[in-house]
Amino acid sequence: MSTTSSPGSAKDLRSTLLSTVVKVTGRPETQKICIDVMLQKYCGEFGPWQLRHFVLASLAWALEAFHTMVMIFADREPDWRCVDGPLGWVGCEAVAKTVCGLEPGSWEWVGGVGISTVDEWGLVCGEKYKVGLVQALFFGGCMIGAGTFGHLSDSFLGRKGSLTIVCLLNAIFGCVTALSPNYNTYVVLRFLTGFSTGGVGLCAFVLATEPIGPSKRGTAGMSTFYFFSTGIALLSLIAYIFPTWRALYIASSIPSFLFLGLVIPFVSESPRWYLVRGKVTEAMKIMNSIAKSNGKELPEGVTLGLDEDSNNNSTSENENTTSRNEVSGSLIDVVRSPVTRYRLFLAVAINFLCSVVYYGLSLNVVNLNTNLYITVALNAVSEMPAFTITAILLDKFGRKPLAIGTLWFSGLFCFLGSLVRNDVVGVRKVLRMVCGVLGIFGVAGTYNLLFIYTAELFPTVVRNAALGCATQAAQMGAILAPFVVVLGGAFPFAVFAVCGIVGGIHAFYLPETLNRPLYDTMGGMESGEKVRDPLISV
Repeated sequence: MSTTSSPGSAKDLRSTLLSTVVKVTGRPETQKICIDVMLQKYCGEFGPWQLRHFVLASLAWALEAFHTMVMIFADREPDWRCVDGPLGWVGCEAVAKTVCGLEPGSWEWVGGVGISTVDEWGLVCGEKYKVGLVQALFFGGCMIGAGTFGHLSDSFLGRKGSLTIVCLLNAIFGCVTALSPNYNTYVVLRFLTGFSTGGVGLCAFVLATEPIGPSKRGTAGMSTFYFFSTGIALLSLIAYIFPTWRALYIASSIPSFLFLGLVIPFVSESPRWYLVRGKVTEAMKIMNSIAKSNGKELPEGVTLGLDEDSNNNSTSENENTTSRNEVSGSLIDVVRSPVTRYRLFLAVAINFLCSVVYYGLSLNVVNLNTNLYITVALNAVSEMPAFTITAILLDKFGRKPLAIGTLWFSGLFCFLGSLVRNDVVGVRKVLRMVCGVLGIFGVAGTYNLLFIYTAELFPTVVRNAALGCATQAAQMGAILAPFVVVLGGAFPFAVFAVCGIVGGIHAFYLPETLNRPLYDTMGGMESGEKVRDPLISV
């Protein structure tokens, strides 16, 4: 009689022994599942818990709008007028549109000195470039801050910790800016404010969307920009109430202190960050809270696991720990993998090109001869329909087709705008204005979409680092945009058209992420992409 067991017999014996263990201990075998599956099956993808948490975390976007767009009002050139006297009306008659060349004492600022930094430090005529320099350095600080806090929020600080720090720094730098004794100090403080502002949006976005289920995450992610646009509109009201630039900086910084005291304590850390850092107990506490608040209950024997854990429940704890420790959450990890390296290059290029178009078209608002407060508010509100339409179409057509379509839509109207000759009055002026409005309408949808798309392209362990790098590229585009605008004529529209069309071409090479898992680890993502497309080489 043969003593060799067949594979089938060994499998049956192992199943019998496991069943015996379950009967003796009274505990079922622990099943490890990833967060997306747990949200879909047991917790709910977007219930009362996620709605409350989403709103609280997304309020930080309004703070970013305050600290970014405050320069429109603080650094504006006020109206001026001629004054009576020996050096008065005679000198003003020669030059009616600018103060350059006028004799000192022949004109004055309307409202007196202190309305803006321009009138206080004389940033006009030959000194006018200093206004653009402050703006460029602010966005330069944003670029550095986005990369810095993108890495820190993926590593030891976490999403909530990083958001707390950047909001605190924003509040402090904003208030101290109001005390600037001279232009040089003002420049330094605006750079530091940009450094902290660069981390607000990306930390708030990831913190708000990571606890949401895959089928609801896209629409929710698109909705975060409503808070940014609302912040711009509110800033217009604040600037109207506090017309002097020093008072405006303090008034626009106080909400950051209120956010830290009244909102942050009720915001939870991301369960995904806890999980990839090996803190399964903390992650499970949040998942239980989500389930309870949504009127559901987690069954016994079900716990969280990384993508690799859920794909192979027999993986030992030592192997899991090693896998987690191999990834530090830095850009080095993103570049090391061929899959994420390829995606990062495309995401950086598209974000840069989109930002040139968005900020370039937006800067034309300050050149309109209208009420600045009303114009800025209307410009913010006009972007909201683009957010709504994009959110509605997002889960119907997917991220990739929508990114291509909105970029090409914007590029098309920018191209048409470049064909219209500049005119002070008449039909051509109206046509160019319509082309600009439709151009920014399209690119506003793209700018919004890119946050959720970029976040879905990378796993949790490096998501904020990759998103921070893409945000840095967007800030580089923001720095370049003013230099394109000042060239005037049809050239800016031509540049924006090329950026929109080329950005759409780049989007062709990105994978679709609609209804795809939000991966936690590099290994989980690479395994998932191999299953999806066996021809992928990783």
